[in-house]
Amino acid sequence: MSAEKIKTEVYRLEDQAGHLLRRAHQRATAIFLERLSGVGLTPTQFAALAKLADEGELSQNYLGRLTAMDPATIQGVTRRLKGRELITGRADPKDGRRKLLRLSAKGVRLTKSVIPKGFAVSEEVLVPLSEKERRQFLRLLKRLS
Repeated sequence: MSAEKIKTEVYRLEDQAGHLLRRAHQRATAIFLERLSGVGLTPTQFAALAKLADEGELSQNYLGRLTAMDPATIQGVTRRLKGRELITGRADPKDGRRKLLRLSAKGVRLTKSVIPKGFAVSEEVLVPLSEKERRQFLRLLKRLS
């Protein structure tokens, strides 16, 4: 037996950053789905529409990077949004292999109607925190992401 005592910490799942982030994400997703029920948008579809509303016309690849979606995910998201006629695509005049995406007129109308609900989701997610804690929490999340 070693003269040095080995101290091991108890691993408590409920104290781990990844677990807590996952639980917070589950809560935020549940609130999103409740607030936007009947609209038929997933959080990733909402993110794509919101970013297109914010930026205008974007390539699918760049839209995926801006919304933190891998290529397979953004491809599925844009395929479904096109199927619902919420976005349109055209060939990039500078690179015919690339598609440029933008909101359709229907997509603009829907996005305008759901953005206030997006604000409401954020507000509800942050309800347990004071104003100061909200600012700090969001600042820290930005650093982690």
